[in-house]
Amino acid sequence: MSPAETLLDDALAAARGTDVRAAERALDALVVGDGAAVDAALLARLARAVGRLWPRGWQPVDVDRLATRRLTARGARLLRDTLAAQRRALPAPVPVWFDEQLTDLAAHWDTDAGWLDRRADGDRITALRDAVDALVLVESLPPIAVLRPPPGAAAVPLAAVPATGSRMLDRVRALLAKAESSGYPAEAEAFTAKAQELMARHSIDAALLAATAERPDQPGGMRLGTDAPYAAAKALLVQEVAAANRCESVWSDDLGFATVLGFPADLAAVELLHTSLLVQATAAMLRGRGDRSGRGKGGGRRTKGYDESFLNAFALRIGERLRAASTAAAEEHADDRLLPVLAARSDAVRERADQLFPGTTRHRLQVRDTEGWSSGTTAADRASLDAGRPAPRPLRGPR
Repeated sequence: MSPAETLLDDALAAARGTDVRAAERALDALVVGDGAAVDAALLARLARAVGRLWPRGWQPVDVDRLATRRLTARGARLLRDTLAAQRRALPAPVPVWFDEQLTDLAAHWDTDAGWLDRRADGDRITALRDAVDALVLVESLPPIAVLRPPPGAAAVPLAAVPATGSRMLDRVRALLAKAESSGYPAEAEAFTAKAQELMARHSIDAALLAATAERPDQPGGMRLGTDAPYAAAKALLVQEVAAANRCESVWSDDLGFATVLGFPADLAAVELLHTSLLVQATAAMLRGRGDRSGRGKGGGRRTKGYDESFLNAFALRIGERLRAASTAAAEEHADDRLLPVLAARSDAVRERADQLFPGTTRHRLQVRDTEGWSSGTTAADRASLDAGRPAPRPLRGPR
């Protein structure tokens, strides 16, 4: 082991400990060490650690999501660029989706020499600390569900995902954009329900087409972030949108994401709708909080209870409306094969969920603020004030 590698080992061990002074001393030793050798040792170890993540289920967007959550902005950027550096060592074939994720993340690499100093913004000490913290994070990540064959593995054929520029998706995006910009909850709900109806019809057509294919498609998966604050409420929204589109959702609270399993057309619907509904729910919550402020004094704790109850109620109520839109789209279809085909696909998704998550626990949500619950229900469905309020449903998470 080289002197630089020894210094790096000491810095990592100290960073994992609780002695702040020991961590600072180890970092100082890295600073005064041979800069080129330290940088090379850091890069080599980061690349090795990152490379071990791909067969363990991680994807570039997953690593970046968690880095953004747990590291400084510079630390997340260092790790993001390291993904591009490690790309050079990947075994063939490298999937197209893998490179697309790196492009979307703007992960960039030029040359190894001086890589850390170029990203240090003149502050090498802080850059070293950030790089060590990034390495500690990457080496601590557990295996997660493998949703796509990693680089070097044989590709598994999946059903075609709708083209991002298709006319149907353009219509859905336009409807959701109107919903997000509307200041009237009932109007926003109507736009969202219409978007769900379009996606449901597309999913039905895709299911019937796949049923006659020579090689049936298989369920896939994706991960959606559920960051604080109100991570449980955000996970509930994912679950409700997933259920309305015949998908299964499993929430990994400690890692800050929910895994959604389903067929490609359904996953596309979940991603589009969830993104829009999170914007709508947040905007409605802030409006409701503003209306509430004039009716009495409330501290931060009470505001948190209101917000969380609001988002929980919004998720449950909008989930009902989305499922109603999906049911209506199915009932309008005259093909006698539809119900057996949809049932078989739902069974396949549940089986896939049981394979990837053989042990799950249930997380029951609590309503801490009745006003927030009422406001959230109203915001999701202003047109049906007399609708009953459903009880909170348990979230599914890995054991």
